Amino acid sequence: MATAEPIIMPGYQGEAIHGPYDDPDGDSDADNGVPDYTGASVQQVFELFSATAPRGWRVELIEGEICVRPPANGEHEEIVSELSGQVRDHDKGLGRYTGIGLNVPGASATGHVVPDLVIAPRGSFADQEEWHEPVGVLLVAEVTSTSTADRDREKKIHGYARAGIPVYLLIDREEGEVTVYSEPSGDDYAKGPKHKLGLTVPLPAPLGFELDSAEF
Repeated sequence: MATAEPIIMPGYQGEAIHGPYDDPDGDSDADNGVPDYTGASVQQVFELFSATAPRGWRVELIEGEICVRPPANGEHEEIVSELSGQVRDHDKGLGRYTGIGLNVPGASATGHVVPDLVIAPRGSFADQEEWHEPVGVLLVAEVTSTSTADRDREKKIHGYARAGIPVYLLIDREEGEVTVYSEPSGDDYAKGPKHKLGLTVPLPAPLGFELDSAEF
């Protein structure tokens, strides 16, 4: 069965947005009641996509690109669940969050990302906001999929580093390895050792314990 590909709008600069309700005969949007989004900002289009995306889909603004991705498959979610469980076993005082939106500095005024897993002290997101400042976040984790791997390996690194998130854990299913980025500096991390999937993966401070990636 084919996998749904994410929708990517690179460098949106205010072009008209066309969709399934456009008039096939070429009549204007004014005639059929469809709003005209010509001239809308990247942020405005991002908010539009966020409001209309199907349940379970994630809408992110990554380095100036609006990315809409479908729900992950079962293998992906099993890895996220196992990672969350291992963190819980080592430190029950930490919160383990999926589906949390973070604001990170990006190519646009503000990037909006939804990591696969966020580790932060309990109560860090006890508010009504949809997008949160990453203050207090200790670790973000991404588990790659074929359609999202390039962004996880490259573009997301910049936003997480600029935000000062101490550890970015990248579980790369396609490459069969785990990369532990730490010591953020500017728009990159100073350290990024790689480990083969199946081996023990040490996490640096502020976490300071080991993951058993054989369970991934």
